[in-house]
Amino acid sequence: MTLLDIRDLKVAIGSVQALAGVDLTVARGEVVGLVGESGGGKSMIARSVVGLLPDGARATGQVLFEDRDVLTMDAAALAAHRGAGAAICFQNPRGALSPTRVIGRQLTDRLVTHQGMDASQARSAAVDLFESVGIRAAARRFGSYPHELSGGQAQRVMISLATGCAPGLLIADEPTTGLDVTLTREILLRFREAADEEGRGVLLISHDLASIARICDRLVVLNAGAIVEHGPTTAILTTPAAPYTRTLLAAVPTLPTPTPHPAESGESGEAGEAGEAGQAGQAAGSADCADPADRARPVGAGVSAESGESGESVPSAGSGDEVVRVEDAHVVYGSRFGAGGHHALRGVSLTVRAGETVGVVGESGSGKSTLARLMLGMITPSRGVVTLAGQEPSRLRGRELRALRCRAQLVFQDPIGSLSPRRTVADAVAEPLRAAGVKAPERARRVAAVLERMGLDGTYAERRPHELSGGQAQRVGIARALAGEPDLIVFDEPTSALDVTVQAQILKVIGEVTAERGRGSVFISHDLATVRGFCDRVVVLYLGRIVEEGPVEEVFARPRHPYTMALLAAVPSLDGEEETGRVRLTKDPEEAAAGGGCALAPRCPFAEDACRTEEQELRTLGRARVACRRAGALPDLEGPER
Repeated sequence: MTLLDIRDLKVAIGSVQALAGVDLTVARGEVVGLVGESGGGKSMIARSVVGLLPDGARATGQVLFEDRDVLTMDAAALAAHRGAGAAICFQNPRGALSPTRVIGRQLTDRLVTHQGMDASQARSAAVDLFESVGIRAAARRFGSYPHELSGGQAQRVMISLATGCAPGLLIADEPTTGLDVTLTREILLRFREAADEEGRGVLLISHDLASIARICDRLVVLNAGAIVEHGPTTAILTTPAAPYTRTLLAAVPTLPTPTPHPAESGESGEAGEAGEAGQAGQAAGSADCADPADRARPVGAGVSAESGESGESVPSAGSGDEVVRVEDAHVVYGSRFGAGGHHALRGVSLTVRAGETVGVVGESGSGKSTLARLMLGMITPSRGVVTLAGQEPSRLRGRELRALRCRAQLVFQDPIGSLSPRRTVADAVAEPLRAAGVKAPERARRVAAVLERMGLDGTYAERRPHELSGGQAQRVGIARALAGEPDLIVFDEPTSALDVTVQAQILKVIGEVTAERGRGSVFISHDLATVRGFCDRVVVLYLGRIVEEGPVEEVFARPRHPYTMALLAAVPSLDGEEETGRVRLTKDPEEAAAGGGCALAPRCPFAEDACRTEEQELRTLGRARVACRRAGALPDLEGPER
């Protein structure tokens, strides 16, 4: 039975034609994927279905929901339709949740309003709903505020708010942006369950084609407000008819299938320095990054670190020199109640050399962002030592500390949100140069040079963030990081908020940046295929510990730690099949009570009694280092499912 039937929908905002004659249907029990680039009109379709078009928008055509036209509904009918008829799960769950009210109260209000429950019934139903979407200790979480939740937990709350209204249609607008691969899989499976077990229709908006291929019955490809192709998922992905669809598919990075390896024993001396030596040039061979000629081009040509007029030149590290060293670092965040705290990093040791790119991967909450802040000198370790460009940030103060921090720069996850809305592009890029005391004429020259290197001509200098696309804003963010010629650049999920074609463009730029032999780079990402594309080494974090590290091709092609195997198993493929193995962890990613043993043991399908009592240390195996007592002796990648 057709639940949603959109016929010849056209939406204009001023002189801009946002939608140009869209026809789309969703049936009960069906998951329909709506894909395309940013600005193509995907969210405008979603807003049309729930009657939330922007002020000034003019819509024609029909949006029939159970044979009633949403475009002609009055205010009362729309109020009943929103939630009970169709409900939206937004891209940014924390932005959609009220920051001043506990999540349980936000859900019970909806249950009372849309399902007529009393307070007691609503509370009991809310706890059940939280449990149904995989929120652990739901009764305790009932009293939590949105800022106390991880990204995956916040998105689960958003789904429970939508399903709590008992809608016939669920609209998910980029519901997994910024989530790690394991959380992405679980969240998307929840939408599949809503269709299969609850009989709901699901309209899934996403730019992540590989992820949604697993759960969608049909795909609709949207470009510039018009549908260019639609049909069964398998047909669209295997034999796309439209050139635009082929372009989208070509931009999706992929991983090779890990190969089973024979049981290994003992330690190999050849990899004793595997964690230290960069594997320069591996990334250049990947089809998903810049070709060797592109990678050889220097970024920031004409922008010299020694050319400032401040009198405080900052020499760059020579090729192969240590840029940053982290030794046995522990980071503990204090509790807001004055007792206990969160142990974010536990004994992490890591070195990044000039000319190499180190990838850092792991689930949300594994400590990736904390490690980035530690390397940048933004936080001080509770225990251990951090050395940046030969100096310890914890021992410096004032001008010396500011000068050192200029030698390490961060490229943020949210390109537009990381830029001040009141500053022009030129002002934003010049910010680290002002902090370093570079005089105005030299600042202007260097800003112009680095913007040109990012493919942004002089007209962009006076623009503000709202005048930029996501890709342009991220180029500005990279230009700002490069302006001061730092020794270290940390990329923190720099492409997660971008659609696939823009991702490919930005990754090409990042590939050129990381090819610079005079600086080190750290790339933090949930996208393992992208990490493989141009990183030399990879570090796998779990609950603040390094569980595996080594050359990226070695770790991804021959993973030895069960956690690495599970991450790779969760990486989606365009054919919807999970070719990378069947290792599965239990669904509880939260840290167990403090105690001895391997932190992964409660979730690991290979765990033995000794794993729960013996602390695991990194040991050399082949060209990698692994913190698992059974590494090298596991049967193969086709381990038991859990």
